[in-house]
Amino acid sequence: MALKNLQLKKSQERRLQVGHLWVYSNEVDVAKSPLKSFEPGELVNVVRVDGKSMGTAYINPNTLISARIIDDEPNVTPDAAWFERRILDALALRSQYYQQNCYRLIHSEGDYLPGVIIDRYGDYLVLQINTQGMMAFRDTLVEVLQKVFQPKGILLRNDNSARIHEGLEAESEWLLGQGESTIIIENETRFEIPLGEGQKTGWFYDHRENRRSLQRIARDKHVLDVFSYMGGWGIAAAQAGAKSVCCVDSSTTAIAYVHKNAELNNVQDRVETVCDDAFDALKKLKAENRRFDIVVVDPPAFIKRKKDKEAGEKAYQQLNNLAMDLIVPGGMLISASCSHHLEEESLQRIILRAARRQRRRLQILSRGDQAPDHPVHPAIAETRYIKTIFCRVI
Repeated sequence: MALKNLQLKKSQERRLQVGHLWVYSNEVDVAKSPLKSFEPGELVNVVRVDGKSMGTAYINPNTLISARIIDDEPNVTPDAAWFERRILDALALRSQYYQQNCYRLIHSEGDYLPGVIIDRYGDYLVLQINTQGMMAFRDTLVEVLQKVFQPKGILLRNDNSARIHEGLEAESEWLLGQGESTIIIENETRFEIPLGEGQKTGWFYDHRENRRSLQRIARDKHVLDVFSYMGGWGIAAAQAGAKSVCCVDSSTTAIAYVHKNAELNNVQDRVETVCDDAFDALKKLKAENRRFDIVVVDPPAFIKRKKDKEAGEKAYQQLNNLAMDLIVPGGMLISASCSHHLEEESLQRIILRAARRQRRRLQILSRGDQAPDHPVHPAIAETRYIKTIFCRVI
């Protein structure tokens, strides 16, 4: 059955021709396609002025991104076979990189399933659906996941703040099975993670390769892991032979799992924890004259929206200033950001200002990106959000 058309303005056609998946509300010819005539989540054909289709999309007339293209062909209604093809393609990519079934399986637009995130934790899948359009296919998606993976459990973690803008309520429930925690393997390091109470979907696979880079230089070093969460950086460093590791996080749950993960890898004698606000903890460590060979700062996104940029950059500056105060001469600063709105060049300037403030010399040794299970869509800059800079501080 033919779908209703979403008519683009002529001036906006070229941007979509280069492969972009998003249609913004100001790109729609509302005289021919009044946005109020569409229901949230409805499937539409995106068409040019000459009537040529640019693909099938789902629409939400109430959001800035009014439509997201899901298929190059017109009049496509996704069924189980359609979802299975997309999921098997994503699985083929992960299978090239990872021996263990521990990775992000679906990275939303990066895997051409806009609005869908799926993390795989061995026999468990954690699913997050952030758009009205994909919520309409929730049951079909779950059916396909059961067929392809035969998981012990599927947890729906629809508690992302992005759902608010879509007019969706927060929810979290087990759609299949149930479990409290599970063990994953990342870079030969084992981690126990809670399935229902962790941040986001439970774990941050995106820094996998950057943590591997830390392991290459961690042996016999004293390491500080700030915003440690459950010890992704710190436990990896200890497992690679670090002499000591200090993990700092404000969450008592996260700190409890740092201890569990230290024991799981038999490195508990070299791991200490500080449960405190990161900025306060760094100031206290300085007052105690503590110094470290490697300091990792991997904070949550300080800049979630463009209007937060000025305040967010000040927070990144303060954090890197405090971190650099704790580094021995010739030591390493690993500074990361998951804020899409903070460009890598801006992060570099922030680190440089921190070095100049302390009259220290800085050498940038390498830069880290997000892991291959977080593929970047070449036309959507927002799908690349991880920036990591490895610096030597003299």
